Amino acid sequence: MSPSGAEVIRKIRSEVEEVDPADVKATLSNGNGIVLLDVRESEEWDAGHIPGAKHVPRGYLESRVEAAIGADRDQRVVIYCASGQRSALAANTLKNLLGYENVASMNGGITLWKDRGYEVEKPVVLTPQQRERYSRHLLVPEIGLEGQTKLLNAKVLLLGAGGLGSPTALYLAAAGVGTLGVVDDDEVDLSNLQRQVIHTTDRIGTPKVDSAEIAINGINPDVNVVKYKTRLDASNIMEIIDGYDVIVDGVDNFPTRYLLNDATVRLGIPVVSASILGFDGQLSVFKPHDGPCYRCLYPVPPPAELAPSCGANGVLGVLPGTMGLLQATEVVKLVVGAGEPLIGRLLLYEALGATFTELKVRRDPECPICSIDPSEIDESQLGVFPDYEAFCAAAG
Repeated sequence: MSPSGAEVIRKIRSEVEEVDPADVKATLSNGNGIVLLDVRESEEWDAGHIPGAKHVPRGYLESRVEAAIGADRDQRVVIYCASGQRSALAANTLKNLLGYENVASMNGGITLWKDRGYEVEKPVVLTPQQRERYSRHLLVPEIGLEGQTKLLNAKVLLLGAGGLGSPTALYLAAAGVGTLGVVDDDEVDLSNLQRQVIHTTDRIGTPKVDSAEIAINGINPDVNVVKYKTRLDASNIMEIIDGYDVIVDGVDNFPTRYLLNDATVRLGIPVVSASILGFDGQLSVFKPHDGPCYRCLYPVPPPAELAPSCGANGVLGVLPGTMGLLQATEVVKLVVGAGEPLIGRLLLYEALGATFTELKVRRDPECPICSIDPSEIDESQLGVFPDYEAFCAAAG
């Protein structure tokens, strides 16, 4: 006579290490580095979960758990469900089928956790329309509901609604970034339309910030577009960029980039920076004090003949699309906390040969910008910057 389901579960539970919720809470409070894994269904997770837990429904355990908790088979993993049965089965799977050695099931599950009065976190619940719109994101373990919620709450500032800003804005809007700021003082011109895909022929003469807003909300009406029809300079930069989580640099001149670098280092805001010319593009992420800043990469601007503008030398129309999409990817990674952003790395793309080259960039310990602790700058001087127009003119 074959054993019943209840007997099988009892046998598995007898073979799996079980821990009490009090021990789990104490370990989490001490910061001892366990991974807490919730294997309930999505609806149960949405109703409330233990803060800091990772979520993989038990039915997807084999295919998704490594992306959620990492490949280290020796790490301490504690699994919980509603009462302790599904977590015991999941612990057995992790240990015997997937090779995770240090696995335990939390006895009593989240039910006992709640009965003890321990903290439970309730995530933002997406509307049915949002669940459908972002359904493909919700399937990606590195994003999921938690990452999508971060995107919906994120504020990203785009410097420029031109070649680079166009694809970046469109894809960040599609991804569900809640607030997109757009800085641009120009109007749509016929010559823009070869590469600036956020604009259209019928909007020639329209301010670019207004044209961008139309396109962004056409893709995703939930995005809050904040428009700055102005040119970024020393008098307004601190006020404009303050409060944003990430800045996308699509400007086309060195003085503004040096000014942006100063301001973002002082405020601790990461910048995803790209540039294009002809068939060549480059991309990096400057995250204050986690890696080099723009001034570490370019202590002084190159001579004008080595860094001509697109207006002087031209640019392949599809190139800003390539580089802008890479910028959008880096923004998403920074917001959701996934992968390895291009911090301390410079990515070079050469379209004619379809080649990518990566260069390491190190912090300059003598950098006049990022070697200074922002707390050492007098508050009255936070918005005071060098004359970068004169600095770049002298270097050229």
